[in-house]
Amino acid sequence: MVMNVWLYRALEESRARGFLGPGSIETQVEHALGFSGVWDELADSPPQRFLDLGSGGGLPGLVLFEKWRCGVTLVDSMEKRSKFLLEVLGWEGAPLKGEVILGRAERLARLPEHEAKFPLVTARSFGPPAVAAECAVRFLTINGVLIVSEPPDDHEVGRWSDEGLAKLGLRSEGRRRYGAAFQVLRKIRATPPQFPRDIGVPGKTPLF
Repeated sequence: MVMNVWLYRALEESRARGFLGPGSIETQVEHALGFSGVWDELADSPPQRFLDLGSGGGLPGLVLFEKWRCGVTLVDSMEKRSKFLLEVLGWEGAPLKGEVILGRAERLARLPEHEAKFPLVTARSFGPPAVAAECAVRFLTINGVLIVSEPPDDHEVGRWSDEGLAKLGLRSEGRRRYGAAFQVLRKIRATPPQFPRDIGVPGKTPLF
């Protein structure tokens, strides 16, 4: 994917404000595009909409939004980062159909306009596996997928508990590699009413 002026400018500004870590913009874009590579394995066309959990500095959400030009919901719990994302979505050249939601996923996922509305949720550096799974699951449609960026060691096992995922109505569909590593989780049944638990609880007492 050739970066257009809008995307490159947005990511450079994100770095200038301290929202992106070290490493070239091009390398970080390549990592973000790995999410689309995983999605392409699972579906014949781009999603009609997706949600990026903990969007922060805009990765992978802004990159995927530019590539797919579909509806996107960028979620972050920090006001400063959310204001930045909203700002860049208003710049010339930005795709249409983007929204930014400030708040905690545990609460936002229960709102009627977000609950079970997304065929895809992405998560990069959102938190430990159990936290990412619990905070994402209620956003997903049945048969929707959560794609999570993973540590690079392919021999690391035990991060995703089948028993813990089953409590949420999720099933692991394994690890994929597109340069970086990604975990795929599919929602196979409705989210039990107790999940996600109250704000902060998934992190303090993880399911696995």
